[in-house]
Amino acid sequence: MDRHILNKLRERTLNRGPLRNLPEKILQESIIINTWGTNAIEGNTLTLEEVTTVIESGMTVPNRPVRDLMETLQHRSALSDVLSGRISEINLENALELHNMIFHGILTDAGQWRRVNVRISGSKFSPPRVEKLISLLREWEKHYVSMEMEREDIFVQATEMHFGFESIHPFSDGNGRVGRLLLNMHFLNHNWPLIHILPYHRKYYLDALESAHHKDMKKLLGFLETNMAGSLIFVLNMVGSEGDKLMTLKEAREVSGTDYSTKYLALRIKQGELPGIRLNSRWMTSQVAIDLYREIKGRE
Repeated sequence: MDRHILNKLRERTLNRGPLRNLPEKILQESIIINTWGTNAIEGNTLTLEEVTTVIESGMTVPNRPVRDLMETLQHRSALSDVLSGRISEINLENALELHNMIFHGILTDAGQWRRVNVRISGSKFSPPRVEKLISLLREWEKHYVSMEMEREDIFVQATEMHFGFESIHPFSDGNGRVGRLLLNMHFLNHNWPLIHILPYHRKYYLDALESAHHKDMKKLLGFLETNMAGSLIFVLNMVGSEGDKLMTLKEAREVSGTDYSTKYLALRIKQGELPGIRLNSRWMTSQVAIDLYREIKGRE
């Protein structure tokens, strides 16, 4: 995703006020989609509509595992604390606290580092042995502090911090969810919105992490940039102007008067060139996103 597009969308978002101080309803919408996405890619069976019901009303839904309901409510609480700034520093203590908040009453070792060696399902990479865990975690924390002090690029920091945590795999279970909360904490601390990793992202996300194990960080960096564009237009749909309203690709083609076909728009979203997000099985974008894409294409 072109950084000019990202920065322009971020600027439009920040013009509406600090991200942690957006209206409660808007923050709740972000909590709902983020909680649904991060749990769903780990096998949680609740649909987006069911997660909305559970979070907005506190009601349970029938015929769903108790664990899936608990994960939803407890992740919501953890993410709310990240959004409010109650938990805001990226360190080992907060990683443990977030793990305990999400998995209390679900995992017997909630809030504890793993005491056994583990494998990552579907990956050829083997996480470090348990006896190396604490020293590697301290190095991970120290490296993040160093990047912050040296004012490294925000997305480079995010890539290295997230991959570093996931490669250490410090918990027996729940590493992905804690790692993604830390990722969102990083973005919020730098005035970027929550990044939503949704079920349709799963394959590319895991492939990007696998590539990083082979010393290729570009795929994960690009994945985060592209997904942030989707997160920005998701927020702008709720706080922005008429041009920020999300539309289906068919609507976007008709409203914008563009010669781009819907297939072309979908391809550009998938390639990380045009900001877009997939909601209710449909790709969505905005007039502002298309205009920014045109601007970049014109420069090329």
